[in-house]
Amino acid sequence: MDGRFGIIGGSGLYDIPGLSDASWTTVESPWGVPSDAILTGTLDGVPLAFLPRHGRGHVHAPTTVPDRANIDAMKRLGVTHLVSISACGSFREDMAPGDFVVVDQFIDRTFAREKSFFGTGCVAHVSLADPVCPDLSAACVTAGRGAGITMHDGGTYLAMEGPQFSTRAESLMYRAWGCDVIGMTNMPEAKLAREAELHYASVAMITDYDSWHPDHGAVDVADVIRTLQGNGTKARDLVVALARSLPRRCTAGCATALTHAVMTSPDQRDPALTAKLDAVAGRVLIPKDPT
Repeated sequence: MDGRFGIIGGSGLYDIPGLSDASWTTVESPWGVPSDAILTGTLDGVPLAFLPRHGRGHVHAPTTVPDRANIDAMKRLGVTHLVSISACGSFREDMAPGDFVVVDQFIDRTFAREKSFFGTGCVAHVSLADPVCPDLSAACVTAGRGAGITMHDGGTYLAMEGPQFSTRAESLMYRAWGCDVIGMTNMPEAKLAREAELHYASVAMITDYDSWHPDHGAVDVADVIRTLQGNGTKARDLVVALARSLPRRCTAGCATALTHAVMTSPDQRDPALTAKLDAVAGRVLIPKDPT
């Protein structure tokens, strides 16, 4: 694999077994201040970067996570393969607390977040028909199963705004829609990762049955935290196993998502916005020196 392996996740991943030369690196981004410094090091010979999505001490609510700064900072560190690890609720009996789901589709119900690096002065439209990297996702499934984790290959993630959990009526509606899991953090993260031409995969760690399940009642935060702590150990095992089996190539074209996406003609592009896009979209916006 060329490039760096990146993880965006929670506090359970701060201590990754076998991570050598570990240090916290502060990365400046024109899109604001990232959630935290980034833990860098080498895992089984693979350069790794870990960013706590909510910051150490959990200081960011889902709505205030600086997703653009986070994705930009990871790209600036040379991350090419990015795995999101996050907690979620389940809408399916067979997807039980403690199981992991490798998400392959999203429904975005968030409404208070900046969802694109592009805008007035430089317009771009990327495809999200298949919003994750199939090769990296497959590697996550294989690595997790190899580590003894119950892994579900594929699932639709309903991204809600939060920070409150669902009403029972909402939970039943999302279940009727055919959603498999629900969380508050994967959007717009997945959209921004596609705009940044990253190989992106999402691993959702189930903590509860949301509020639809007649035998489990409403979400109990204490139960969620207990399950989350157990999932943290599994997540570390997954990361270690995944570092040994990252895909060497991608068949889906994730790294060329912007090739035909930028619509604004070069002479009409906003220089200030173009400058901010140097890491995310420099491949298509910054002319190469012919020499």
